[in-house]
This record gives sequence, C-alpha cells and structure tokens, in this order.
Amino acid sequence: MNSRAWYRQLSWTIVFAWAGLVVIGLIAIYSSTHGPAAEYLPEQMTRNFQKQVIFGSVGVLGAVVILNLRMRFFQAIAYPAYLVTLVLLLVTAAIGREINGAKGWLPLPGGFSIQTAEFAKVATLLAVAALLSNRRPGSNNLRYGIAATVLLLIPAAIVIGPQNDTGTGLVFLGLIPIMLFWSELPLNVLALMMAPALAGYFAIVSLPVALAVSLVLSAGMWIATKDRLLTGLAVAFTFGVVAVAGVAVSQLQPHQRARIEAFTNPEAEEFRSGVGYHQVQAKAAIGSGGLTGKGFMHGSQTQGAYIPEQSTDFVFTIIGEEFGFLGGMTLLVLYGLLLTRLVRLGVQMRHPFGSMLAAGTAGIFLIHLFVNIGMVTGLLPVIGIPLPFVSYGGAALMANTLMLAISLSLHLHRDDVTGSLGY
Repeated sequence: MNSRAWYRQLSWTIVFAWAGLVVIGLIAIYSSTHGPAAEYLPEQMTRNFQKQVIFGSVGVLGAVVILNLRMRFFQAIAYPAYLVTLVLLLVTAAIGREINGAKGWLPLPGGFSIQTAEFAKVATLLAVAALLSNRRPGSNNLRYGIAATVLLLIPAAIVIGPQNDTGTGLVFLGLIPIMLFWSELPLNVLALMMAPALAGYFAIVSLPVALAVSLVLSAGMWIATKDRLLTGLAVAFTFGVVAVAGVAVSQLQPHQRARIEAFTNPEAEEFRSGVGYHQVQAKAAIGSGGLTGKGFMHGSQTQGAYIPEQSTDFVFTIIGEEFGFLGGMTLLVLYGLLLTRLVRLGVQMRHPFGSMLAAGTAGIFLIHLFVNIGMVTGLLPVIGIPLPFVSYGGAALMANTLMLAISLSLHLHRDDVTGSLGY
C-alpha cells in the first residue's frame, strides 16, 4: 500500500452500500418480528432482530482485522481453508441439524450451531482465485483452467446436495462460468457451457419452448463461430439436457411434479393453498405496496404472518409491501452500487488473485440477488436462498461481510504484489 492514508484508498461506496443493505435488512426483520406478527411467531423468532445486530457486529470486528492483512496471507490459507470447510461440510452432512428441511447446520457446544456452507463459499472462492491466478504457459491453459475450476467447485455442490439446500448448491455451480469469464475464457466456450443451463430452465417451464430455445442457441453458436465441433456440442448438450429433463419429469413423485407445475401456474386452484402458496402470497404482498408502500409495520401480509420464512428467504416481500416500489428500487440501487464497485475493484487490482477474488465476490452476490428476487416475484421456482446482508441469518451475514472485507483488503494492498490475468 502506498503512502496515502488507508482511509483515502478504502472504497467508501462499498462501505456505504453494505451499511445501507444491513440497515434495510434490520428494519425489515424488526417489522416482521416485533409488530402484530410477533403473536403468530415462536418466541425464538422474535429475537431474530437482536441476534442479527450481534452477528453484524461480529462481522464488522472481523472485517477490521481482515483489512489489516496482506495478500500473501490469503493466498497462503486458500487451499487449507478450502480443505477444512470441505471436511466440515461432510461432517455437517453426517451429523448436522435440520432446520426448515435443510440439514446444513453443524452443532456446536453451548447449544449453538453454524451453517457451514456459508463459510465454504468464502474458502472455495479463495481457492479458485488462487488456482486461476497462477499463470501456466502452454497450449493446455484453457483446458487446465476449466477442469481445475470445475474440480474445485463441484465437490462442495455435491456435498451440499443431500443436505436439501438446493439454493446454496446452485451458487457453487453458478460461480463456474463467472470465474472462467473473468479469467478470459473465450466467449464461445463460455456460451457452450451456459447453453445447457438455459435449455434446462425452459424445459421446466415448457417442453416446446425448450426445444425452440435449444434450436436458437445451436443456430446462434454456428452463426457466431462457424465451428462445426462447437456447434455439434451445442446441439448435443442443449437437446440432450431437454431430453433428460423430459424423462426426469416423467419419473418424479406426485409432490415433486406438483412443485414444477405450481411454478408455471401457482395461482391454480389446486396449488394456491399448497405448493404455490409462497409465490401467491409473495406477489400479493409486493403488489399491494404500490409506489410508497403501506408504511413501517403496517403491511397486512407481513403483520398477519401470511408469508412463511419472511425474514429470511422472502424478506423482499416486507420491503415491497411496507415501502413500496421506491423501497424496492432503493434496495436494488444499493446492490447495483455494491456490484459495480466490486467489479471496478477487480479491474483496478494488478494481481490476478485480487482481481479474481473481487469478481467472484460480486458473482456470488449477483447469483443470490438474481435467484432470490426471481423466486419472490415468481420468475423462478421457490429455492431457499437469502438476500445478502438483508435476510436474517448470522452465518450468511458474517460470511458475506468477511468476503467483502477480503476484497477491500486486497484492493488496499494492491501494490504489494503485481501480476497479470490470463491463461
């Protein structure tokens, strides 16, 4: 770090956005646990506001420590931290506590428990950034980068899968194209990797639409590259995923098929009081907020406790109902500031490790934001995934704050080591 005072180099835009998101989250959590809704909630949930304040304070203290650490420290602990968290994930899968259907909490002495997957995101991101920042000259760089990234990210997703935590597993999978894109993976190869995911999504919505999308993606690959091999792979991957999805759906149990059908039409009579209940109530709450909302602690859906998991995965419904369109847009603007500034930090850092870490942090937050808002507004199926810094959850708040602090620290000390990106 150069001679200028550290506080002049710190990205105060990120600090402001973080603080704004945390405050909005605390306001929403307070409203859903201290208003009239409190009488419908278990006693332990009424203490969520106080616990979130404590978790946030611990996260701030950890961030202060991290801001004083150098890049070489994070590079040194990247792989050991990854292995430790992978072991913790395995232990959690074996003996973890089940909360709301997800077996992702590791019991600790004193009656406490910790959601290990949240800290696994931080450790895995460090490991991937360390791996991709190592230059490896030669013609195998592209294959090495793809294979190594997949081999680091897939194990965590596989271990988390049996814990019934689909949302967190998707975060690890979603990081694959993001990290490879930032490490200068050719766009045609990146498109080839993402095409099956798009085809699979539309296969859930409508098989004819999925077939049409697969055809468009394959044709687009040919028009863009004129490469027979890539086009052939695009055809095989996209249509293959659609075929597999079609067979898989036909083999689902009735309640599993109902979830998929409810996603496409949650307001149908047979779904609105069952598997489609979350989406119906969420859209009702957001829609009723209008431009300015019903006012703090005056949302009928919120205070009537009509929406399950409202202070966690569905916290956006509180903001939409009680603070309206303006409140929701304020939240999204803060996320926009946070994400764009993180990307800018990644561009400014000379060393590839810091650049990859900042981009990966932005990627994790973007995946959470996209999936959560999509779920709440009915654009995506209901998947358990929180809004960063806003949803209630101690492990998530602390892990996200620490991840953000690492990016800020690497930017503060960006002149310690120099390097370059690229395979």
